[in-house]
Amino acid sequence: MADTPIGHVLFDADGVLQHLPGGWYAAAEPFLGESSEAFLHAAWALESPLLTGGDVDFVAALEGLLVEHGSSASPAEVYAAVWGTVETAAATADVVRRARAAGYGVHLGTNQAAHRSHLMRSTLGYDDLFDVSCYSYELSVAKPDPSFFRRAADLIGSEPGEILFVDDSAKNVEGARSAGMSAIHWSFDVDDELATAVLIAQLATHGVAL
Repeated sequence: MADTPIGHVLFDADGVLQHLPGGWYAAAEPFLGESSEAFLHAAWALESPLLTGGDVDFVAALEGLLVEHGSSASPAEVYAAVWGTVETAAATADVVRRARAAGYGVHLGTNQAAHRSHLMRSTLGYDDLFDVSCYSYELSVAKPDPSFFRRAADLIGSEPGEILFVDDSAKNVEGARSAGMSAIHWSFDVDDELATAVLIAQLATHGVAL
């Protein structure tokens, strides 16, 4: 794997390319108060099967969770404020563009349910930013399962050894390596101006010069 030239870079979304300003708990607190953490963990458990293609209406299902956790807020309002306020990390997006300009294929590899992918594809413009987008709900398998990365490589049209993966989760990095990809464990930090420089330096260690 180390001797195979890298021709493609596969980027994770949450924690690498995008972030929720203030964090998940702060976004939920105006609606749930002290129940924010419990509500979010319940919501994530509800969302988990959707990451591999389940067809539950997630926004409608939030209503029961809100009532259970003592909130009368509108599910649509909570969804928009918590799941719908993600922002692209401009510095990481710039790295993606620089990699493309340098001749590398640039791709998205993310665990997402269909309801959130629509925002990412259109509003955030990821269909234009990336050559190939690999969403777990479309691949019917989620990271860190090595099958996610093998299917992503098939979509990209390349061997796993020619792909470098970037993710903020150590488990996902290990999953990619198990599938034959090179991988970097890195996360975006809005408060660290050097974070992007660290990413560029790590890319260079794998032969990806920007």
